[in-house]
Parts: sequence; structure tokens; C-alpha cells
Amino acid sequence: MGGFIDDLLRPGPLVRVHRRAPGEGRRKLGEILMEKGAISPSDLARALILQRRLSARMGDVLLRRGLVSEDVLADALGEQRSMGRAGPAPRSSISADTLARKLPLAVALEFRAMPWGRVGGQTLIATSRPENVDDLRAAIPPEMGPCLFAVVTDTALDTRMQEVHGPALARAAECRVPREMSCRLWRARPGAAVLALMLVATLYATIQWPLESLRLATALGLVVMLSNLALRVAAAITMHRATTPFVSVRPVEAAARKLPCISILVPLNREPDIVGELTARLSRIDYPRELLDICLVVEEADTETIDALARADLPIWMRVIEVPPGYPQTKPRAMNYALNFARGSIVGIYDAEDAPAPDQLMIVAGRFQTAPPDVACLQGMLDYYNPDRNWMSRCFTIEYANWFRLVLPGIARMGLVVPLGGTTLFFRREALEDVGGWDAHNVTEDADLGVRLARRGYRTELVRTTTLEEANAAPFKWVKQRSRWMKGYILTWAVHTRNPFALIRDLGLKRFVGLQLLFLGSILNALLMPTLWSTLAIMFGWRHPILDWLPGDGIVAMAILMISATLLSISVTCIGCAAPHHRHLRWWIPTLEAYFPLATMAVIRALVEIALRPFHWEKTEHGAFGGAAAAEIYALERTVAAGSIAVRPRAGHGG
Repeated sequence: MGGFIDDLLRPGPLVRVHRRAPGEGRRKLGEILMEKGAISPSDLARALILQRRLSARMGDVLLRRGLVSEDVLADALGEQRSMGRAGPAPRSSISADTLARKLPLAVALEFRAMPWGRVGGQTLIATSRPENVDDLRAAIPPEMGPCLFAVVTDTALDTRMQEVHGPALARAAECRVPREMSCRLWRARPGAAVLALMLVATLYATIQWPLESLRLATALGLVVMLSNLALRVAAAITMHRATTPFVSVRPVEAAARKLPCISILVPLNREPDIVGELTARLSRIDYPRELLDICLVVEEADTETIDALARADLPIWMRVIEVPPGYPQTKPRAMNYALNFARGSIVGIYDAEDAPAPDQLMIVAGRFQTAPPDVACLQGMLDYYNPDRNWMSRCFTIEYANWFRLVLPGIARMGLVVPLGGTTLFFRREALEDVGGWDAHNVTEDADLGVRLARRGYRTELVRTTTLEEANAAPFKWVKQRSRWMKGYILTWAVHTRNPFALIRDLGLKRFVGLQLLFLGSILNALLMPTLWSTLAIMFGWRHPILDWLPGDGIVAMAILMISATLLSISVTCIGCAAPHHRHLRWWIPTLEAYFPLATMAVIRALVEIALRPFHWEKTEHGAFGGAAAAEIYALERTVAAGSIAVRPRAGHGG
């Protein structure tokens, strides 16, 4: 290879060539770096031990440990492969960008390569993965003509890739999900017309037949309430019967295996003030830096956050990915764009205010190594580091404790569709790309992704590892956040049930019914809650029309029904708050009856937004609700960990 380059090429601004003596074999990277004085023999010895234990690239070990710089490493790799080192990226111009686009984008992304310029009648291809150059050569279209290759740094390649292909990748991020599985076909005007028609029909029926309408709506509300309660009870019974409530792996067991590279996407939007805290929390993650790729995803127009990140002096294993402008400007669109630049075989998601458990990635990596191939997603548990901020934060913490420690693991064990949470999610990358990533137009992209994974035959497991985040503790802001979730639930349900026979075929009847209970049940429960409140009028001597459909005079039956349902709901909620750090919240469970009415306000707001601005992302404000100090968070982490028992999974055991 070296002789071939030497014959055809003289060193120029695009490439620096390294000559290899005739008959000289390929030298080891460490030897070259020691000869250059870049590393010491002891540095090399430590790097070799790490490389063998982690199965990482030697260059990544040296780079992530701060032993060499990117430029020095690229020079050494170019010399090792007799490919030379690519010079500075060409200035963006019509001719340079046209040449860069001649290499198919899929090939460029897969092999981390781009045309860098023309040298001696040949196209110079710069790559940051020189070990794959033979496969890259085979993938290059013949019409590109003769090519030669040089090594480039990852940073330079990513910068040039975003410069040339950024707009195209941003457009692709908006429509990665197939049309039939996306809500992007929804249009606001027809939606507003349908909503107005439904509202007029409801008002007409209420005016024309007031008692009959109230009776029917109350009966439907009772059915929905009891169905949701039955699902929670079934989840509680399933978890009680389980010998291992959660799937988990001890960190020491995972450390003994070869670990995968994990990319973590952390979307930020107008959050310059939390950059310091965020990077400090992420720095506590106990995972080999050689295999850790944290991508801080920021909108290109968010200059304040970008400037804050530039001042933060990020470690080499953290990097910023700027998302070009586009529509809709949502978290899933940003993650779709960033996925093109993620380097891991496992892709995780954290929110900007998250404080993940330090051993979380070790647990996730260990479980993915032992899980069957159809386990495409691992969902961790979410908890709050400000549960005692006020009454709302207590109620929010109780609700999340039940959702992540009882309902979700219960329905996962029952084999039902798991609507994912928006953070502490980890995917096998090939499965994530197989389903098309995230729906950029769905504002509850996590729940929608859970449905699409299930429809493709993949499974989700709950793992016993916790991320702490900030509870939304202000009523109006809570309603804004919950209305976005409800809007996404409504659109997700509408998208996947517009062809119910196809949905039944993909999921089976059992999971189809479960999906209706989870999605439609949540929507209708919040929407019909006022009709259940109307039954309180019976206590004041007013005869409610629902009594006509109950046995006897109906009053006794209604009293038994409502009291039993309330007591059963409180009991199940107490079970969900069984963790030691949640038990003190049990006294507040009866007050949830005053907390849930906010959901009615949220679903009404969601319906209005579906009609007026269906893809608007209602951003949750972070750091505004009594975020705990670092010492308090770490103390709570220890409490959470003390109440969690990691268990060894059985072979092939699902979550």
C-alpha cells in the first residue's frame, strides 16, 4: 500500500504520506507512539491490559485515558497503515461539497469516511476507521474512479460530515418512521374540524337528552375506572407471584465480561444553567471511558446552551452534536439526527436533569449480554430527588413509584405492550434502527416507540436500576407537561388503531386489548372523571340517573362500588410505595383524589392542542422545582440502592 501511494502521490496540503521500508511488516500502534515519544512504556503496558480486558480499540484506550491527543493518534494510525494523515478539512464550496456527496451517505456513515479532495487524479477518502479500509474500498461506487485513503480525526470528520450532510440528515430525521406508523400525516385543520364536530355533537346530545347523556357517560366512566383498576391489580398480583421481581445483573458479574460501547443521547434545549450540574452527574457514571460515548444534543440555534457547553471543558468522552434547524423542533427529531453520529452498539437516553445511578450502565450492559436477542429495550426506573418539595411533588413521586415499580414491570411480565418512559432507556442499536428510530412528530415519542417495538416482535424488560430526576411541583406547569404526554398518547393510539386488524395481527388479541386499556383507558379515565364526581350529588339527596342502571334503588350498590374501588386503589398504591424511601409517602396516598383532577384539565388542553398545534413541544422547565443539592442526591441514591436487591437472572428469563 505504501509503495502504491509513494508512486502516485507527493505529499501536499490534503495528505501527509508515511513511507514504509521495502519488506517491512505493519508495525504496532504502541511502538510507533513510543518511538515518537508520545507515550511511555508504562503507559503502553497499562493500555494493553485495558485493551485486552475491554476488547476496545487501542487508539480509543490511549485517547480516552488522556495519553495522546487526536492529532497524534491520527498521525500514528496513518503511519501504521501506510495511508498517511489527511490534512485540514477542505473549505465548504460547491465543488468540494459536490465531491463529498459522491460517496453515498449510508457508506459514509457506516465506514466513518468522506471524500476529502482530489490528489493526482484520484479521490482522497478520509476515514477515522482505517482498520476497515478494505471493506470501505469494496463499498465505494465504481463511478468515483480510483481512490486513495488517509486517516482523519473523529472530530474533524464529524465536523465535515455535519457541514456537508447536516441539512439532509436533519430532513431525514423528520421522517425516519414509515408514514403508516407516524402521526406526521395528522393535519391541524381537519383535526380542528373533527374536534369541533365532536364538541357540537356532545353539546347537542347533552342539551337534547341531558339525563340520558349523563347516565351513559357515567356508566362509561365507571367501566373505564374499573378496567384501569383491574389492570393495576393484575400487575400487582403478577409482581407478587414473581420470584425475581426485576431483572438485574450485579456490576461485578458484568465487569468480568467483554463490555459493549454505549452511546448516551442527552437532549438539551435552552438549558445553559444546568450544564455544570449535568456534566458532573454524568461524570459519576462507572463505565469504562474507552466504551462510553455521551452525546449532548443541542439545537443549532440554541447558542446560549452551546456557549455554556463550550465553557464547560468537556472530557473527550463527551461531545456536542448540534442539530440543524427544521420542523418540528422536537426531542425525537433531535435524537434521530444524533443517532447518525452515535458510535455505540447500545443507545441510551437521559434527560438533562437526570442523576443516573453510577453502576447503571454496568447493569444494562450485563443484562444485554445475557438477554435473548428479542429483548431490544431495557427500561430503568425513575424516581425523584425532590419528593418532599410540596404536596404536588409528593403526589408525583407516589404516581411514579407505582408506574415504574409496579405497573410497568407487571405488564411486562404479563407480556403486554410496555409504553416506555422518556429517559433511562437503553436499546440495541440494530433494533432501534429496524423500527425507524423515533417519530419526530410525536410529542410522547417514548410510548409510541414502545408500541412499534412490540409490533416488530421485540420485547422490553424493566431493570432494577434507578435514575433520579426533578418532580414537576407546580400545578400549572404540571398540567402543561401532562397535556403533552396526553397529546402524544392520543396521537399514538390514533396512529396504531387506525388499522385495528393489522394491529391485532402484529400484537395478538391479548396485547391488543392491553394496549387499549393502557392508552385509551388513560385518556378516557381523565376525560370522564367529572362524570364520576357528579355521583357525589347522591350524598346530598339528588337522584343521579346512573342509579336507574344499578340493582335495587342503586344507592347501596353505588356506595359499595365506589368505596370498594377507592379502598382497593389505595391498597395497590401502598404496594407500589413499598420501597423504604417511599414508605413515608403512604400517608399522602388518600390525597391523590385531589391530585388526579388535574389530569382532566391536561387532557382537555391536549385535545385543544391536537386541533390547533398537534406537534408543538411543550418544554418542561428544569431546575425550577427545588432541585436537590449534589450531596442530597447522592445520599438519596444510597438510600435507593440500599432498598434494592440485585438478583441473578435465570438463563433466558424475561422481565
